[in-house]
Amino acid sequence: MILGVERETMAKKPANAISPTRQEDYPQWYQEVIKAADLAEGSDVRGCMVIKPWGYSLWENMQSVLDGMFKETGHENAYFPLFIPMRFLEKEAEHVEGFAKECAVVTHHRLEPGPDGGLVPAGPLDEPLIVRPTSETIIGATYARWIQSYRDLPILINQWANVVRWEMRTRMFLRTAEFLWQEGHTAHATEEEAVDETMQMLRVYADFAENYMAMPVVQGEKTDGERFPGAVATYSIEAMMQDRKALQAGTSHFLGQNFSKAQEIKFQDQNGQEVFAWTTSWGVSTRLVGGLLMTHSDDDGLVLPPRLAPKHVVILPIYRNDDEKSKVLEYCDRLKQDLQQQPFATGHVRVLVDDRDLRGGEKNWQHIKRGVPLRMEVGPRDVEGNAVFLGRRDQSVKDKKSVPRDEIVANVAQLLDEIQNGLFQKALEMREENTTQIDSLDDFKAYFTPKDENKSEIHGGFAWCHWSEGPEVEEIIKDLKVTIRCVPLDQNDEPGTCIFTGKPSERRAVFAKAY
Repeated sequence: MILGVERETMAKKPANAISPTRQEDYPQWYQEVIKAADLAEGSDVRGCMVIKPWGYSLWENMQSVLDGMFKETGHENAYFPLFIPMRFLEKEAEHVEGFAKECAVVTHHRLEPGPDGGLVPAGPLDEPLIVRPTSETIIGATYARWIQSYRDLPILINQWANVVRWEMRTRMFLRTAEFLWQEGHTAHATEEEAVDETMQMLRVYADFAENYMAMPVVQGEKTDGERFPGAVATYSIEAMMQDRKALQAGTSHFLGQNFSKAQEIKFQDQNGQEVFAWTTSWGVSTRLVGGLLMTHSDDDGLVLPPRLAPKHVVILPIYRNDDEKSKVLEYCDRLKQDLQQQPFATGHVRVLVDDRDLRGGEKNWQHIKRGVPLRMEVGPRDVEGNAVFLGRRDQSVKDKKSVPRDEIVANVAQLLDEIQNGLFQKALEMREENTTQIDSLDDFKAYFTPKDENKSEIHGGFAWCHWSEGPEVEEIIKDLKVTIRCVPLDQNDEPGTCIFTGKPSERRAVFAKAY
């Protein structure tokens, strides 16, 4: 029985592992990568997904890093109810209006046998309960009980939870009826402290996106039309995907005293005066998994930045008989132990020995499509030469070479860092190549109009334009399916003229088509 294959056989493959390619049909390519990488699949519940072990491991790694960053900035984790009384939402009219069409509502508390043999809801609730779309109101009501004095502040709490928002058009990881996220909610004695918190968490998100996801982002403030319902100011990080669309990857909201007044979050200050607290909220979700995929992946499948990859190295034994098998597997196990002792990022190198009884080429391609950063093939010749045959996911499948065992063990962390940094630089160059300043409406329309509107054609990018607040701007960009992503924080005042209305403008905003 042949338990392995020679590496010449492994090299045979079709032109690409993923069909269609990015250029042929980007939306379908995205779905095919999710399937090929075994990240997730659809479920029996419309609009919901099953996150499979490889995809969930990726999310767990994101959670672990972010959780550490939150705790380093003084935050603690807690958990609040999934169900929110409807009267809580009614207290904040603007907030409710923003989420009303997406709310899932529970109206009964049990099931009973029906006349046709099925089950029917019974026991109407005295008050309908909303399945958590976000938690500002329920957490606000809790904070109102906890906060009596300035000595009770600040409260710095994060929650890891699931959220339900009914979506008409779903796409795995990017927009589903149920998704996983974290939501931070803080309360402060002064406006200045709350603003500082808002900006601090925006920087935390940007740090995570760039230094762990290898995904460059623009930090900026949302316009009035894009602001979180009920917030005084909303800030976001915006990333460019490979189809040049923007992805809002994280948000941080300065809520002022709006929710405090609605939820009666007040306290006695140092002068004995009763005042309302200043609050913030901030969050990221499993949408980051979709963002990571679209930032780095190629036409052979998923490409993972090493700092978040579930496994950094996969070792692929190659053998033809039982005698070779025992020698090769013994060599692979020792190699695994040595690699796992090497420190990398926030832990140690994570290694898998894939000794499944499958053809070598099939195993090799599974790990390519799943995005494992380093593949090490080990056959009898490698054992004799004390080497491995090394392939990198950020390079061509054919770009493999023999590397001495001791060398790869000593340099594996450096190699993973090289891949991490290379992915960031590649994504940054792609964004810079597709970012432009536009100073006329005609150029704006041309930039965001595909040559063939009947095809899934990659076009546009990030356009920095002078603008002014107003419904006339929204109408023009709506027709082009463009949105104002943010007003970048990292820019100087630049007096100009709004390209839509001709009104004076002090700064530019980033416009893009978006997810």
